[in-house]
Amino acid sequence: MTKSVDLDELARRESEQTEWKENVADVDDVVATLSAFANDLQNMGGGYVVCGAREGKDPNGFPKLVRAGLTASRLKEVENTVLARCRDRVSPPITPLVEELESEDPTRRILVFLQPATSGAHTFRRGSGETRHYVRVSRSTSEARNGLLRALLVRKGGLAPWDRRPVSTATVADVDPLAMRDALQRIGVIDAATPAERFLSDTLPVSAFVPPLLAREPLTGILRPRNFALLLFGREPQRFIPGAVSFASAYEGTDRAAPRATRLELASTLLDQLRILLPTIEAEARVLFDKNDVDRPSVLKYPVRAIREALVNAFAHRDYELVDPLRVTAFRDRIEISSPGSLPLGVDPAAVSDGTAGPVWRNQTLAWFLTRLGYAEAEGQGLRTIQSTLLAAGCPPAQFEAGPVRVVCTLWAHPRATT
Repeated sequence: MTKSVDLDELARRESEQTEWKENVADVDDVVATLSAFANDLQNMGGGYVVCGAREGKDPNGFPKLVRAGLTASRLKEVENTVLARCRDRVSPPITPLVEELESEDPTRRILVFLQPATSGAHTFRRGSGETRHYVRVSRSTSEARNGLLRALLVRKGGLAPWDRRPVSTATVADVDPLAMRDALQRIGVIDAATPAERFLSDTLPVSAFVPPLLAREPLTGILRPRNFALLLFGREPQRFIPGAVSFASAYEGTDRAAPRATRLELASTLLDQLRILLPTIEAEARVLFDKNDVDRPSVLKYPVRAIREALVNAFAHRDYELVDPLRVTAFRDRIEISSPGSLPLGVDPAAVSDGTAGPVWRNQTLAWFLTRLGYAEAEGQGLRTIQSTLLAAGCPPAQFEAGPVRVVCTLWAHPRATT
């Protein structure tokens, strides 16, 4: 094989893409990591497992690659065992590339496995245990469970995105045709003379970017609404999606210890919630007057466009599998919008904060409808719009705090509006 692996270059790369195994104490760890690189949850293209080397430090504390190497017999044992288990215990099987490199000791060699990303989702069986999906999470190989497993299967096409999945307990009767007609007319899909009921189908999509509102069960033939159809047009969407609720509160001061002026608890379709919430929160963007500034006596507390984009973005991209409500809280100096769920897979929190994050949709169908209905900017422009309109209005930039269970967007009021 032509030499293609540069260990010094690997040591300089992000460690998420390289696993160093100096002694190879457990061959199963190597195979689990190779299957994780094949699954490629982090979209890095695959990765390397280097056996017989480790990352260390020189006497001055600078990084140094320790090339201990493996004996000839141990190297061949590890190589044969890893390749056999990749073939027999990984499903679908994987075939990593293998390369031998020189070590600091001429009697020993370094063994490198290179595993490119694949198009499938792979499982690995350790010994006589159960088969598991493995993924890379930062610098570690972990079993994919719950949300990580769903994200992996969605990424690999083994599971439809949540908003497109049919709801097995709902029927066509749970969709309100009047709400559906109103929305379809507003986006220009139908006119007043066209029956909206024709879209209560498993074959007729609203758009090339949106699947049909219904899906047909393979065995029973029963038509079931998809999650997005219930969120937008359901008669009682919270019967099937209990987390699809929102709370709005306003406090007179800068924390929750201050008297609360208003509180709303909304449980209806997303479109109805937006119809109520938007004017309520946009009222915070009132014009204030400063008698001490003769040249500019009036100031806008918040730009309306920034409020709208932040709120609609939260509705479009929250995780509806969580039962926590979406929370909007107005204080004297800021508006906090708390959206349940972590950032969508592959979104850089720093890029979110500075408004440069590319378009990544957790709920693509919801984003499509909300954009066409005029609630949001064109896809991928919401964050840029929030930051640019705040800047133009003289407000501080929005702050984003991304955690494992929620993303909080904070819009700060104009400095003159809180003095």
